[in-house]
Amino acid sequence: MNFIEELSWRGMIHSMMPGVEDQLKKEMTTAYLGIDPTADSLHIGHLVGVMMLKHFQNSGHKPIALVGGATGMIGDPSMKSQERKLIDEDTLRHNQEAIKRQLSKFLDFDSDAPNAAELVNNYDWMKDFTFLGFIRDVGKHITVNYMMSKDSVKKRLSGESREGMSFTEFSYQLLQGYDFLHLFQEKNCRIQLGGSDQWGNMTTGTEMIRRIAGEEGVYAITCPLITKADGGKFGKTESGNVWLDARYTSPYKFYQFWLNVSDADAEKYIKIFTTLPKEEIDALVTEQAADPGQRPLQKRLAKEITTMVHSAEDYEAAVEASQILFSNSAADALHKLDEKTLLEIFEGVPTFEVSREEISGGIKLADLLADRAKVFPSKGEFRKMVQQNAVSINKEKVTDANAPASEAMLLNDKFILVQRGKKNYFLLIAR
Repeated sequence: MNFIEELSWRGMIHSMMPGVEDQLKKEMTTAYLGIDPTADSLHIGHLVGVMMLKHFQNSGHKPIALVGGATGMIGDPSMKSQERKLIDEDTLRHNQEAIKRQLSKFLDFDSDAPNAAELVNNYDWMKDFTFLGFIRDVGKHITVNYMMSKDSVKKRLSGESREGMSFTEFSYQLLQGYDFLHLFQEKNCRIQLGGSDQWGNMTTGTEMIRRIAGEEGVYAITCPLITKADGGKFGKTESGNVWLDARYTSPYKFYQFWLNVSDADAEKYIKIFTTLPKEEIDALVTEQAADPGQRPLQKRLAKEITTMVHSAEDYEAAVEASQILFSNSAADALHKLDEKTLLEIFEGVPTFEVSREEISGGIKLADLLADRAKVFPSKGEFRKMVQQNAVSINKEKVTDANAPASEAMLLNDKFILVQRGKKNYFLLIAR
């Protein structure tokens, strides 16, 4: 597979240095991508870079994921309006291990193939530098004029931020540049991959290698920053980032995020966030155009990426959970749901607290749903809707208006889901 051709048709190249294609054709080449370790999970904003590494390895080349332990302690000024909070070494190591576990779903770290992926942490080579040693051996090779010419520096100094820019952040590009130099010298790494906002820092690296090591054959390739068709920020929801770790974003919510993207975004994202071949994607685009209501692009995108990030089982469970709202025969699936997913599916529906003691004592459903919880305006209305076959408890039709409640009805030993008509849901919480 030709790496540049593959990324080009997928819309994953923003800019690249001349000569990089010849280098990739000449021999197996090593490239690295920096990842910020300020959290113990990646979010979907990281995925474009991770997919670049995946395609790089699939093309027969060697990827290095660099966890920015040292640079993460400082904070990159690119596209930022203020300085970030610093993190300690213990947190850093914990985050590094968690990130490697996630990357292992995309990259082969463990085989004995010559292009097996590696994970490195720049803290390991930066921690022994003294300040004097760094400014003497590294800083003297890059002029302040050169550093000031970078857009990330210009923006912060032009008055867009009241706080200006600390020397710590100003020095960031030297540290990132030194990473490239170190990996070039130690691992013959010749390419740096990253987002388009990193171009200034990346070219500082190639310049440093040229001046210190006297080598011209090093390159940078950037991918575009992903946006939504409506101009909104990609990967952000009302509740924040969409994370890869199930503790922060459940597989159900993760699946729902991709399932609900617009048609225009689905056509773009399926190229970027899956490894499906061009012919298959083109066929899905044609299918979508013929019958947009079936949403084949969104469904396939959600399937591929949920399976890759979580598992096939998590994908199946997310599909099953999604169908609960629309299926009249979902009682079994409902009983299998964990509490977190149940609450996510029915987020925003009216809830009522009811007495667990009364449920255990067999309170009549009419009393429970009309008096204790105002699901129905009156017992008469409840009985009438039961006769019309329009009331369900936990997705099972209520056929007897005088039936009692029981503890057996409690989902996760806590909830009762009531459905009035086709679309009105209510959640009772037994306390």
